[in-house]
Amino acid sequence: MANRKMDKQDETTAELTTDLQRVRADFENFRKNVDARLAAARQTGYADAVLSLLPVVDNIERAVSHLPAELADNEWARGVANLGKQLETTLGELGIQRINAQPGTPFNPTFHDAVQFDDSTSGETETIESELQPGYLLNDQPIRHAMVRVTRK
Repeated sequence: MANRKMDKQDETTAELTTDLQRVRADFENFRKNVDARLAAARQTGYADAVLSLLPVVDNIERAVSHLPAELADNEWARGVANLGKQLETTLGELGIQRINAQPGTPFNPTFHDAVQFDDSTSGETETIESELQPGYLLNDQPIRHAMVRVTRK
C-alpha cells in the first residue's frame, strides 16, 4: 500500500515536472518572440527616422554640386561643403551606406529603381547611365532605392 502511494507521488511529481518544463519552454519562446518584435519595431522606427533625414542630405549635396565658381574659396561655402561630408561620415557610422549607382554599374532591381530607359546598340546587359537620386542601405538592406536612368540593349 505504501509502495503504491509512493508510485503515485512519483508519477505526480513527474507530471508536474513535465508541466513546469513545458511552461518554462513556452515562456522562453514567448520572451524571444517579444524581443524579436521589439527589435523589428526599433529597426523600423530607425529606418523611418533616417528616411525623413535623407531629403536634407539630398538638398545639401545639390547645393554643393551647384556651387558657383566665384564662391569656391568662400569660407561659408566651404563650411556647407564640409557639412555634407560630415553628414556622410555620420550616416556611415550609423550603418547607412550609399548604394553604388555609378554610370556603367549593372542595373540591379534590388537596389535600383529605373525611372528612364535609353536603348543602346552596344552592351549585353542593362547598365546604369546616370543616377538621378541616391539610394541608401541600412545594415545592408535598402531603405531607399537609387533612382537611375538605364541603358539597355
